Amino acid sequence: MDNAKSQQPDHTLSASPFAGLTVIEISNSVAAPFAGQIFSELGARLIKVEKPEGDDARGWGPPFWEGASAYFQALNRNKLSIVCDLRDAEQIERLKALILSEADIVIQNLRPGQVEKLGIDADTLLALKPSLIYCNLGAFGRQGPLKDKPGYDPLMQAFSGIMSTTGEPGRPSVRVGASLVDMGTGMWAVIGSLGALLERQHTGKGRVVDVSLFETASCWVSLMASQYLASGELASRQGSGASGIVPYKGYVTSDGEVVIAAGSDKLFRKLTVVLNRPEWATDPRFVDNPNRVKHQTILYGLIEPLIAQQSTDYWVDVLETHGIPCSPVNNLAQMLAHPQTAAMGLVQDVPGTAMRFLGLPLSFDGQRPSPRSAPPKLGEHNSLLKGVISK
Repeated sequence: MDNAKSQQPDHTLSASPFAGLTVIEISNSVAAPFAGQIFSELGARLIKVEKPEGDDARGWGPPFWEGASAYFQALNRNKLSIVCDLRDAEQIERLKALILSEADIVIQNLRPGQVEKLGIDADTLLALKPSLIYCNLGAFGRQGPLKDKPGYDPLMQAFSGIMSTTGEPGRPSVRVGASLVDMGTGMWAVIGSLGALLERQHTGKGRVVDVSLFETASCWVSLMASQYLASGELASRQGSGASGIVPYKGYVTSDGEVVIAAGSDKLFRKLTVVLNRPEWATDPRFVDNPNRVKHQTILYGLIEPLIAQQSTDYWVDVLETHGIPCSPVNNLAQMLAHPQTAAMGLVQDVPGTAMRFLGLPLSFDGQRPSPRSAPPKLGEHNSLLKGVISK
């Protein structure tokens, strides 16, 4: 398969710590492809295994961008695509042979029980290749009454309690717009795989890594869960605020919104000066954070009409002048166009295309990993399976 390996672009970027590593991703949707893209963006040779009709995310549009949905293109840079019909025993054997001969890591998020039926599960493959690291991305995990149920990001935001804490008081629950459960699970898959990879350097042996959407979602509410476990009281919906810290939320201005994070007594005293209400600093209801939390409805009712009198730019300028943390509520266009985004090099061009995407949120010696190749066309690298799969 040396010729097939040559299809992967050269690792010319110094920020490629996984160069020389081969990862095989058997996946759909968001979580596992995001895990695979983290590996590929950091230099790994990433072989994406797709069903004959392709990853479901290819059709998640409009908008579409150069042949597939923007969703798919954003999650599948730097990858090789092979098609494998999992109903075809010969093709499965070819895939199995590819894994055993070339893979360091396998990432898979097929429905529960499917890889076992196909003979490409962790137990089967590690028995044949003990050095393999095999990562399962599931919905609810591998044990328990819900282990066979499917899962998607909004379902997990609902089941885990995330939605119950998101939104405005007295109104229905709200899903966080970003796919934080899916993408967070992809991150945990990489973290777990790297832990196993480090261990393999000492033992020569691989292991099975299990992550799930439910476990990730429960982790994201761990701080609020700790409050409940400590007090027995459920946190109410906070809108743009945070349970247990006051004043710490967003406000409507005369032309937009601003978030003010006066999360300490010192910052609150500064805020009272900015708002020309210095007497609040010694008011028994507001003198410290526990009292401000207890009387937050009153305090926010006093602050909100004052903030509404001036523009967002006005408040950002005066608050920053006084050292009070704050931010305008940007839309995506404003964030992408901001000089800070440009200075950090977050928006990156994809070679050979007109596509541009946000890069990984890390750098090595000041250098952010960047795309090396475009997202693959479906089955573009089928020659990896030595012609068994027709193009």
